[in-house]
Amino acid sequence: MTIFTRPAAMTFARALMIPALLSATLLGGTALTSHAFAQTAATNTADANIQAKADTIEQRIASLHESLKITTAEEANWTPVAQTMRDNAADMEKLVVAKKAQSPANMTALDDMMNYQTFAQAHVDGLKKLNATFKVLYDAMPDAQKLVADETFRNFGAAKRG
Repeated sequence: MTIFTRPAAMTFARALMIPALLSATLLGGTALTSHAFAQTAATNTADANIQAKADTIEQRIASLHESLKITTAEEANWTPVAQTMRDNAADMEKLVVAKKAQSPANMTALDDMMNYQTFAQAHVDGLKKLNATFKVLYDAMPDAQKLVADETFRNFGAAKRG
């Protein structure tokens, strides 16, 4: 039995799934600070890139809405969750644009680490906001729907873990 198959490790891994799903929406697939990832996106125009990310976050919101089986009665609690996801993605995109504006040739290792810290802090701040709005939604769900939500988050990324 490896450390990853022990019951405590599995419980811990499951506890990380909600933040993992929510952070996936927050980051929108954006590479944090790597120059290599920043350079691959340089061929796209800024407007097309921003629109593609907006489309991606909207797809994630729609997918999560469907997976959680949000009802009409729950829309009032869902709307802040969706808006927080959009706001977090916009905040992260602003950081990406600022990062891309920096010349990699002029960046020191310390500059790169500070950029990483900025992205990590934005990620944490976004998760705090998202967790607060999601808690309101989750707490108002009937028990059967909470089970659906639990399963949705538990299985997020299962295919990746194999």
